[in-house]
Amino acid sequence: MVQCEMCGAETGSPKTVKIEGAELQVCADCADFGTEVTQAESSSTSTKYSTSSSGSGSSSSTTSSGSSSSGGGGGRRRDMFDEMEELASDYHQRIRSAREGEDLTQEELANSINEKVSLIRKLEHGDIVPSDEVQRKLERRLEITLSGESEAGDDEWESGDSDTGLTLGDMVKRKD
Repeated sequence: MVQCEMCGAETGSPKTVKIEGAELQVCADCADFGTEVTQAESSSTSTKYSTSSSGSGSSSSTTSSGSSSSGGGGGRRRDMFDEMEELASDYHQRIRSAREGEDLTQEELANSINEKVSLIRKLEHGDIVPSDEVQRKLERRLEITLSGESEAGDDEWESGDSDTGLTLGDMVKRKD
């Protein structure tokens, strides 16, 4: 007896079903949630996370020549976030200092990029993050870049030392 990978029920004859891109061994009741995969189809792909739609050689050659995402060499898979530039953590300070450097009021800047004054105010306070379109308008108008990291770098991603203070685990009292 095998356990269904969706509901956990015991089943004697599991079905291989593709649900949201993943191949699962499920019971007959859960098989309705996806499309049944035939054995020939599942054996043509190397893993259940493969991005190729068929096992033919022509599609794999176009994939490897079309992008360097998953060529042949065990590297990390690329995704859409690899190609995006990250918004600087001090974007609000950059906007304010550039605006003040040009002796513009928030109203004048808002009018020049055809946006609301309240948007400029919220951006300068760091309350909201600019959309891609507003970011491009501000960068063009103020001749600044809002992407990239400030001088501080990625300090927030570094592991902490032992002298970083209390953690949640230090404060919790367990009832055993």
